[in-house]
Amino acid sequence: MVLGLLLMIGCKETVPSTMDAQQIVDKSIEVSGGDLYTKSNISFNFRDREYHYERIDNKKILKRIFKKDTSTIIDIKEPSEFCRYINDDLVVVADSLANLYANSVNSVHYFAHLPYGLNAKAVHKELLGNVTIKNKDYYKLKVTFSEEGGGDDFDDVYIYWFNKETYKPDYLAYEFAVNGGGKRFREAYNERYVNGIRFVDYNNYKPKDKNTSIYEIDELFGRNELELLSKIELENVQVTQIN
Repeated sequence: MVLGLLLMIGCKETVPSTMDAQQIVDKSIEVSGGDLYTKSNISFNFRDREYHYERIDNKKILKRIFKKDTSTIIDIKEPSEFCRYINDDLVVVADSLANLYANSVNSVHYFAHLPYGLNAKAVHKELLGNVTIKNKDYYKLKVTFSEEGGGDDFDDVYIYWFNKETYKPDYLAYEFAVNGGGKRFREAYNERYVNGIRFVDYNNYKPKDKNTSIYEIDELFGRNELELLSKIELENVQVTQIN
């Protein structure tokens, strides 16, 4: 009888008492869409512009389409190049502007597809600890990037708060250096799944004091001491699985 009890205990599935940053991100991607991210084409509208995420021959293609006056502009970002078409004609873009446009396209797609992307080769993840926000428990992770493969803004710092029960990133913050620098805190809302992939909108906040530490910005949010700047809303989200 004792032996049987020991066998039952030994075979019981256990949940790790502690998780590292990689395990948390892996679980978050799994519950948010998992393999569907690499098996789907995605499109959505954001601020009067149309965005497309496509996979062609296992290559990731990011697009942005919008109108300016009477012209239709299509920006296409591939892993190693950027192209702009105006009314279906390829136009020459200076390198400095090409980088600016490519980063802009990439940024919108990056936030729209979170947490997918947090396992990219250039990403470094660190578990900062456990915190409570609005009576819910979270894993607090720091994300930084290598210079190689991390883009022009590789030195930006991101913080993510993953819900301990759902493993979903309910909040994120980032510190950036361009355009004079600054800090932002985003609160996810309007969660919905489209063909198996999770999408959210965000309340976009900034600290009233520009010297606020990015590592303490969640405490300010908990005390309602952040200023609401804007709402980040994705419209007409469509997901088509690739055959």
